[in-house]
Parts: sequence; C-alpha cells; structure tokens
Amino acid sequence: MRPAAGHHAAIDLGASSARLFAGRLDGERLVVSARHRVANTPVRLPDGLHWDLLGIYREMLGALAELSREGGLVSVGIDGWGVDYGLLDPEGRLLGPPYHYRDERTRGLGKKVSNILGPGELYRATGVQEMEINTVFQLLAEAGSVAYRKARYLLLVPDLLGYFLTGEARFERTNASTTQLVDSRTGKVAEEVLGRLGLRTDLFPPPARPGEVLGPVLPDVAASAGLAPGLTVVSVASHDTASAVLAVPAEVEGFAYVASGTWSLVGLELEAPVIGDESRQANFSNELGADGTVRFLRNTMGHWVLQECERAWVHSGQPRDLPSLLSKAQAEPAFASLVDTGDPELARPGLDMADRVRAACARSGEAVPETDEALVRCVVDSMALAAATTLEEAQRLAGRSVDVVHVVGGGAANDLYLEVLAAATGLPVVAGPVEASAVGNLLMQLRASGQAGDRKDMRATVAASFPTKKLTPDLALSKEAKLARRRVEGVPSGARPA
Repeated sequence: MRPAAGHHAAIDLGASSARLFAGRLDGERLVVSARHRVANTPVRLPDGLHWDLLGIYREMLGALAELSREGGLVSVGIDGWGVDYGLLDPEGRLLGPPYHYRDERTRGLGKKVSNILGPGELYRATGVQEMEINTVFQLLAEAGSVAYRKARYLLLVPDLLGYFLTGEARFERTNASTTQLVDSRTGKVAEEVLGRLGLRTDLFPPPARPGEVLGPVLPDVAASAGLAPGLTVVSVASHDTASAVLAVPAEVEGFAYVASGTWSLVGLELEAPVIGDESRQANFSNELGADGTVRFLRNTMGHWVLQECERAWVHSGQPRDLPSLLSKAQAEPAFASLVDTGDPELARPGLDMADRVRAACARSGEAVPETDEALVRCVVDSMALAAATTLEEAQRLAGRSVDVVHVVGGGAANDLYLEVLAAATGLPVVAGPVEASAVGNLLMQLRASGQAGDRKDMRATVAASFPTKKLTPDLALSKEAKLARRRVEGVPSGARPA
C-alpha cells in the first residue's frame, strides 16, 4: 500500500446507532478514529414502525462537514443493515420514511409465498435464508399502496443515503443479495420469481459493485452542509456484514467468522453458493461479498436481547451497566439456563424482554434465571451455543473444515461470549476489530483510490493495524458445552425462520 493522500470517511449504519469514522493510511497501518455517534431510534407512526433516516442523514452531514473542515477529506462510503428500503418517485422524491424490518406488516406472508411458489422455491431461486423481514416480503406487504404504484426506484438504506449525497441511484450487490430479490448465483434480480409473486421487476436501479465511484457530492448539498467541494462518494461493500468480513484479519484460508452486533452473522467465506434442500432446511443464506465471494451464513441472535433488557432497565429508572453485568455473569454457573435463540418471542421489541427470557426458560423446562446476572449468563451461553451449532453445520454443508473462528463487531469486546464460543466450538477464537464494518468500508475506499490491493493485502493491513485477542478452548468448559448441547438437542438454536 502507498502512503495516504488524505482522510476517508466511513458512515456505518447500525440497528442501534449510526456512526462516522475517519481513516487514513500511516505507512502500512490503517489509523481509524470515531468522529460521531447518534442513537438510531425507530419512530412509531400511525401506519407502523419506521426508521428516522432523515434525522440520521442530517447528523451524518454535520459530522462530515466537521471532518471536511479539518482538510484533506477525499471520499466517503456508506454501509449498513440490509433488507430495508426507501421508494423514490419519478422525480426522485422520497415517498415516505423507510419501514423498520421489525414492523409487523409482513407477519404471515411466508405461508402466502410458499402457497404461491411451492415450498422452498424462493430459496432455490435466491439462495437466501427465508425470513419474513426480507425485502421480498416487505414488498408483498406494500404492494397495494399508492407509494408502491407511483415508485420509480427502490433503494436500500445505504444506497438511499448515497443518493441523497450524489443524486445517483444504485442497487449495490452485497446488500441487494440480502433482499431475497436477487439470484446469488448471478447477482441479477430474480425476475421470473417476482413475476409469479405479482411484484414489479422495474423498481431496481443499475447495480453497483464495491469499489465503484458513484460520483461527487452534489454542489447544492455540499454548499448547504458546509462540505468542501470535490468530496467523492464510493460504493463500498454496503451490507455491514460484507464490510465486516472484508476486515477479518485472517492469516489462513480455513477461517470462520462471527460478525456480532445486534444480530450474529455466523458463517464461511466461499467462492460459490451452496444451494440445496439441506442448506434450505438449515436456513443458510448465500449472500454476496467483496470480489465475487459468497457469505455462506446464518442469522442467529446477537446482542439484541441484552440491548432490549438494558433499554427496559433504563426505562424503569434502574439502569444497569451491561459491561459490569457481563463481568458478574462470568461467576454464574455455565449453561445453567438456556433459551432457543430462534424463538420469535425474543425477536420482537418490548420493555418486557427479561420476562420473556424467563418465560421461555420455564416453557422449555430450563431453570429460570432469578437475577439479572444469571439472565445475562443464560443469554450469552445460548448465543454462543447457537453460533457453535451454526458453524458445525456450515462446515458440513459446504464441505469445508475450519481452523480458527474470527469474531468481529461488538461481540469481540464481550469476553464472556468469546470464552464460551471457544469452548463450544473447540477452536481458537480471534477477536477484533470491534468496528469491523467501518474498517472494511474504509479499505474499499482505499482500493478505489489506488491505495489498497486484493483481500489478502487488505487483511494483512487489518492484522498490522488493530490489536486482537486470541482465546483457546477451556477443556473443562468444553465438556460442559457438549453436555449442554446434548440437553437442548433438537432445539433449532436460531435455525428457525423469523
């Protein structure tokens, strides 16, 4: 890599917060600093649950302007969660705030799709895990609306912010592949299937690949926000997991990853998709990654349940410090209580999450965790066992063996989770970087500016730039993990469709 010409900015949109990072090369090292963070709080409107995307855009513009005033800002890239979108009319106007994927308008549509196409046909056409939060189900729920009929383009959330900045509408391939609208073998919209579902096939703008330059920020936008002229927007691997996997500091090809945040995305990096009845029944997705790779993964529960418990404790006037609770939970007996991480009752938001966890334990005959520390231990143990089960199945289905598990994202800072995951998989676990999505975002911008090479080169830069933590399996805890997995054998552990 050559010396950097200036700073690059990464807008990293998460389900709980939106962040802006600055990155630059210092010799062979990537130096990254967090510049702004804002809570991503959904808004309940009369028609359902929405994202406050315009508020996030305003905050990110302000943070970009501040960074721009420091001088030397070269480009910006945007990554974020998948499946959610905005609709633009023929004049390019936004037809309403994007719905939140946890809105209940799609409930029950999985059965409708199965009745129309036949069981498993949507998976065979797209290779993506069948979940009712996926864009295809959201479009079915919206198909009767005025906005749907008037729309010219559908833009996924990171593409929508890119459009606000540049006026360029694109359908970036790594994020598009999560929608269940795209064939993961070709990267093209699955028009035949959409036609059978009665959905429009003309809503999708031209595709974009990671590393493609979208263009400069519009002059009016730059002037009103106080941005220096000439700032370029780069299409990165815009699904946050695709960027996170790009930032895995792997030194060997036989690695698995857990991109752990609100969700845990658990899987392998492959050269070709694995689409068959076994992978469908196991609910694995084939999502596209950088450089034509495939993210063969399954969505399992991440820190969502703990985040909702934390929110409830704050709401009740008795806030609990989650890092402190995680530390205390290490002293709790391992695997004393377990929950099915795929339980739909744990997927919906609500201030009664702790009660729902305890009720789930009671229903399945598990010991009910009485204290908050015991509840946190229950959730973390369950998360780790679900990830271990997923990795075991991924290796079997893909015909690949794994030598090491890399944990990136917020879970890389959760020592208890790392310890249990190493024990449950029987494999060494390497943790870090925590802000992997932003790092992968920045790496792709560096490639676009001619400062980064192939994935191996990028990962070497990550390894040289960020400290990691390596854990080896604790043999006693591994034995307990095996007994716990036998105890819950037959429980889906995140494999069940949402």
